[in-house]
Amino acid sequence: MNKLALTAALIGSLVFTPVVFAAPVSKGEVTKVDTRRNRVTVKHGPLDNLEMPAMTMVFEVSDPAMMDRLTVGRAITFTADRVEGKLTIVEIE
Repeated sequence: MNKLALTAALIGSLVFTPVVFAAPVSKGEVTKVDTRRNRVTVKHGPLDNLEMPAMTMVFEVSDPAMMDRLTVGRAITFTADRVEGKLTIVEIE
């Protein structure tokens, strides 16, 4: 087998696996919903990506459609991040 054919065979046999990073998630309980301001108050566990301990705090919600699923007392698993300087829930599982 010539070098070109061998190289092509080796490249063809490589399996590329995309690297997937798990989004930092936290669990919490909704304590207040403010649909007018697109905000929700959550009593949550530690937010490791934001270096915050467990506490109760107000978050912006990145997608107003998420507000339809939020009710006081509901347990949620969510991802929060800083968006334009504001603590924001960017995903709810």
